[in-house]
Amino acid sequence: MVRRLIRKVRAQLRRIGGAALASVAGRARSGEKPPHVVVETKPVAKPPAEVYRPGSAPRNEGGEQGGRSRRRRRRPRGGRPQNPQSPPTAPAPAPRAPMSAWSLAEFQVEPQEGKMRFHDLDLPLEILRAVGDLEFQYCTPIQASILPHLLARRDAAGRAQTGTGKTAAFLVSIFTRLMREGGAARSPGTPRALILAPTRELVIQIAKEAEEIGRYCPFRVMAVFGGMDYKKQMEELSRGPLDIMVATPGRLLDFKQQRRLHLGKVEMLVIDEADRMLDMGFIPDVRNIIHSLPPAGERQTMLFSATLTPEVMQLAARWTHDPIKVEVEPEKVAVDTVRQVIYIVSGEEKFTVLYNLLSREQHQPLLVFANRRDEAHDLMRKLAAHGLTCALLSGAVPQEKRLKTLQAFREGRVRVVVATDVAGRGIHVEGIGYVVNYHLPHDPEDYVHRIGRTGRAGATGTAVSFACEEDSFFIPEIEKFIGIPIPCTFPEDELLKPVPEARHSFAPTPRRPNRGPPRGRRPGGRPGGRRR
Repeated sequence: MVRRLIRKVRAQLRRIGGAALASVAGRARSGEKPPHVVVETKPVAKPPAEVYRPGSAPRNEGGEQGGRSRRRRRRPRGGRPQNPQSPPTAPAPAPRAPMSAWSLAEFQVEPQEGKMRFHDLDLPLEILRAVGDLEFQYCTPIQASILPHLLARRDAAGRAQTGTGKTAAFLVSIFTRLMREGGAARSPGTPRALILAPTRELVIQIAKEAEEIGRYCPFRVMAVFGGMDYKKQMEELSRGPLDIMVATPGRLLDFKQQRRLHLGKVEMLVIDEADRMLDMGFIPDVRNIIHSLPPAGERQTMLFSATLTPEVMQLAARWTHDPIKVEVEPEKVAVDTVRQVIYIVSGEEKFTVLYNLLSREQHQPLLVFANRRDEAHDLMRKLAAHGLTCALLSGAVPQEKRLKTLQAFREGRVRVVVATDVAGRGIHVEGIGYVVNYHLPHDPEDYVHRIGRTGRAGATGTAVSFACEEDSFFIPEIEKFIGIPIPCTFPEDELLKPVPEARHSFAPTPRRPNRGPPRGRRPGGRPGGRRR
């Protein structure tokens, strides 16, 4: 059937073709010209000239960006191209003129003997306006000691814990220099100021403070850390010139090795919590990053640490040029606004006292610290099994979930948060009434960081610690470090009431046997470097 149909079609085509040829031949013999066909043509309108904008790639004839054809070449196996093109250079933003809508008369601070005002530092109006919005009136001790030198472009090594105002000190100096100097044209992914911090939470907090202090300045701040969308951060890097980058060493090295980040024009470097960098094994990564920067004499370097140990001072001598040394005693941080108490309990009584404390302080946000991830996870599950709404902050929790937990904690939707030390350093939430050390930390510095989460911004707070037969050995070191004795007492009878039965059961996380020192611990380093 099909073959018959094909034969009929072929025969029909032959008849049509033969008739057409015969017609043409007949016209040729009679001298008749074939009909002339006129095709009307219209002028083709040219496309409008394309305006090139900084940060956008020119289009080719095919309409695609970047001069590539529609068919994209397959990238060879083995990674990135051998000779990647450098990104187009975009002009840097020019400094803004002083604002006419605001004057220094709106930010009046009376001089006081022995105190330095931010007015006394000759800061740009944009920065003074932001300082006024934040209600900063007088410099803290470390700000008064270090800011005049930083504004004069001196390198610095400072000893200060959280809550001393060190972050505002180096951010004010960075923004002041950027405002005074402007900047030349730079490629995308080329920061002028680089701030390194050991944890994601600390990076987020520093970036947030940078946005607040620089809210009236035309500079771009970007935070780079692991645990977030790599592609999204890469696109953010390619958007245009970058002024201030706050980063953890690991993710920063990833972008540097991918040639998405160019560190050859960094003018200011800040290494925050250098002692924690040392403990966590980040110093090789930091050293790799610093080798990509201009030499020490051609950049300004600021190094901050909770303690200026010989190891930290050796790093400061290697990475800075003629630095000034500023120290703030830890007892000025720990005991001003925080009431401290240690409850002497057995290991079995810890949860009973915690549960009854939560029941008694029902309207107080409460932050509970554990020493290890598995301990924090088990405690959170045990609290949830008894009907308490709580959340977990540890290195095992994905970053996006940690950010949502912090936001819920700030808004009061979560009243109890169980955290480890590394994750807890990024908790900057106003109004935390209680900090509970479910386990006493092995490092006295961690104790100071923990209780510093309460009693912030002039408010008062309470730090409660549980000391059992395993924790009591750390009390003398903590008291020596903060310079005062901590009251030790037995819990009240109401805190020892029997706990109701759990609504559902759970199995604790099985502990792995100890197989030697934790990863990342450097030989001869300080204690407290265990992985949390």
